Amino acid sequence: MAETLPGLAGKRALVTGASSGLGAHFAQRLAAHGADVVLAARRLDALQSVASMVEQYGRARCVALDVTSAASRAALVEEAGPIDILVNNAGLVREGPALVHAEEDWDLVMDTNLKGMFFLAQALAAGMRERGGGSIINVASILGLRQAGGVVSYAVSKAGVVQLTRTLALEWARYGIRVNALAPGYIDTDINRDFWQTEAGRALVSRIPQRRLGQLEDLDGLLLLLASDASRYMTGTVLAVDGGHLVNTL
Repeated sequence: MAETLPGLAGKRALVTGASSGLGAHFAQRLAAHGADVVLAARRLDALQSVASMVEQYGRARCVALDVTSAASRAALVEEAGPIDILVNNAGLVREGPALVHAEEDWDLVMDTNLKGMFFLAQALAAGMRERGGGSIINVASILGLRQAGGVVSYAVSKAGVVQLTRTLALEWARYGIRVNALAPGYIDTDINRDFWQTEAGRALVSRIPQRRLGQLEDLDGLLLLLASDASRYMTGTVLAVDGGHLVNTL
C-alpha cells in the first residue's frame, strides 16, 4: 500500500468532474494515499468505471452532480456527508473567436467553471467550519494567469477562479479552512491527445520551455501537498504546473 501523507489517511475527499481526465486521476491519487473518495459528475455510468479503479486503493462512492444546478448541489451535500477535502475540478471550455462567442456558451462556461465552483465550496465550507477546518483545492489554469486567443469565456472564468481562491482563503482562514488552487498548463489526457499530434498542437508544445506536455502524474505532488496537513500553513496560493510556460519569452 502506498505510504500515506500527514493528515490524509482517514479523510473524506470529494472530487468534482471525476468521470474522466484530471478528476478521475485525482480521485485515484487521493485514495492511494488513504482518503475515502466521493466521486461526483453528471454521468453516473462513467463514474462507476472510475470507482472500480479507485477501489483498488480504498473506498469510493459515486454521487450525481450538475454543478450548475442549485438543487443538484444541495442534494450532493446531503448525500455525500461530511467532507474534509474538496477538489473543485468540474469545468468545460467553449472555443471560438470573441467576436462571435455566443451568450449561451458564455453563460454555460461561467455557470460551470466559476459560479458552480463557488456555491459548492460555500455549501461544503459550512460543514468544514463546524468540524474545525478543511482543504479546498480549486482547479484553475495558466489561462487564468495569462491570456490566449479563442477561449475568452474559459480564460475569464479561470481568472475568476484565481481571485475566488484568494478571496475565500482570506475570509475562511479563521475557520481553519484552507483554499488553494492548482493552475495546470497543457496536460496530456485522453480528451486532447489527438490534438497534440496535429501541426497546431506541436506548435503549442514547442513554446513550452520544457518542450513537452505535462502528464497527469506531474500534478500529483502538489495535489497531495494541498490536500494534506503538510500544507497546513498554506492558503490563498495558486500553484502553476506548466513546464515553465508562464515564464517563457514574449
